[in-house]
Amino acid sequence: MKLLTQELRRRFPPLYTNEDKEAYQVKIIAKFFDPCGSWTWYATEFDGEDIFFGFVRGFENELGYFSLSELESVKGQLELGIERDLYFGEHTLAEVMERQI
Repeated sequence: MKLLTQELRRRFPPLYTNEDKEAYQVKIIAKFFDPCGSWTWYATEFDGEDIFFGFVRGFENELGYFSLSELESVKGQLELGIERDLYFGEHTLAEVMERQI
């Protein structure tokens, strides 16, 4: 699966666009997940090359940066890679931080 299409690239605001906004105003543009694990990445901004900013559910839940190249290189259990949730819909950062979507 292609994690980032050209259409999806165009939807992302640049890094730091949302830094003065409240969490309920920030839209999640893409959700990536490990189909064999518990890690999930909710991307809100993208530098246009490789770096996302968003909310990560992993060992800890935190806001931070993560890279497209790293997501593409992961091969977890059963040799499955990271996938993009094609049916995620429209959600805000506040929604995903308050509950698991």
